[in-house]
Amino acid sequence: MVVKLAESIPEIAQCYPLLVQLHPYLIAETFVEQVQRMQHDRYQLAYLQVDDRLVSVAGFHIGESFAWRKYLYIDDLVTDTETRSQGYGSQLLSWLAEYAEHHQCVQLHLDSRVTRHPAHKFYLNQGLIIGGYHFLMELR
Repeated sequence: MVVKLAESIPEIAQCYPLLVQLHPYLIAETFVEQVQRMQHDRYQLAYLQVDDRLVSVAGFHIGESFAWRKYLYIDDLVTDTETRSQGYGSQLLSWLAEYAEHHQCVQLHLDSRVTRHPAHKFYLNQGLIIGGYHFLMELR
């Protein structure tokens, strides 16, 4: 098992089947182009591969703010529904924490919809804490 950054078009494209499990509105034909646009804003994709199969994917970026100082923000984290509860999500999350520390981040953040109770249990079991509320406003 190895974690890699998706940098080439084929590597990015192979992440689609997992990310669409988290975001069902994604469109296969525009997925790579969208990721490439997001990469201009520091977005990166990391994936965990077992043999020839992707089992977990994370989209993330490193940023800096007054509130969080230098941080790694996990935009997306998903393990294939067929391979959940086998430790792949925790391995990828550990890799992200190590990556953050290697890049001098002092915090790791993510948001999770309030209805995703199994994900919340997983995050709490991994040592994450509930640090506040996230508010949003739909604009369209």
